[in-house]
Amino acid sequence: MTVLDLFRLTGKTAIVTGGGRGLGAQIAKGFAEAGANVVLCSRNIEACIEMSKELEALGVRSIGLACDVTNQHDVKKVVEETMKIFGTIDILVNNSGATWGAPVVDMPYEAWKKVMDVNVNGTFLMSQEVGKVMIEQENGKIINIASVAGLGGTHPSFMDTIGYNTSKGAVITFTKDLAAKWGQHNINVNAIAPGFFPTKMSKVTIEQGHEYILNSTPLSRLGSEEDLKGVALFLASKASDYVTGDILLVDGGMSTL
Repeated sequence: MTVLDLFRLTGKTAIVTGGGRGLGAQIAKGFAEAGANVVLCSRNIEACIEMSKELEALGVRSIGLACDVTNQHDVKKVVEETMKIFGTIDILVNNSGATWGAPVVDMPYEAWKKVMDVNVNGTFLMSQEVGKVMIEQENGKIINIASVAGLGGTHPSFMDTIGYNTSKGAVITFTKDLAAKWGQHNINVNAIAPGFFPTKMSKVTIEQGHEYILNSTPLSRLGSEEDLKGVALFLASKASDYVTGDILLVDGGMSTL
């Protein structure tokens, strides 16, 4: 086996939540370019179907499914449909996310619950249901999308998002603990903690703190449309078979300062 073989995903099947746009779409495209079949799911079914057509143009099979990751019925249906069509689930990317900006004393409890429900409970529900398949297979790769915001506090003038930061910190701990729990089943569980990438969810933060972000990033730029592909592919492929419970920072060096 050559080093390039370690990164090929030919014949593998991946589920990417929130895969119709943003970081999820970038990761999904990287998987497809490496030969994987890709299932995209989110509440925005139209975006998932549109992206799945782009992926099929690369020569792989892809479908788009409707899914609210906080709804157990939806989650089960996605897993059942994936198994029915592809017969296996080799990779899961928990990418669906939500945020809410507000001072702590003004944060509506419903907003707090929504952010925690999507970012934490959604990650749990998807991992739990896909994990049943992976445990049976005695093989699998789970990749959770955390954030550099989950590594510590952020100044309120820059990111007044206590729910988001807290939820991503929870995702980091969840990743480490699930890796410890499921290593015995040959399931690798890792997370990616991105810095600032231009997406719909990060648009306002980047607009308001653009100068601060660039000055706080050693590489002096935002993340690009290519910067997550290689990292995600590494964690999804045989190249990372001896890596689990790790958090890979893709932030241009921001967390080093």
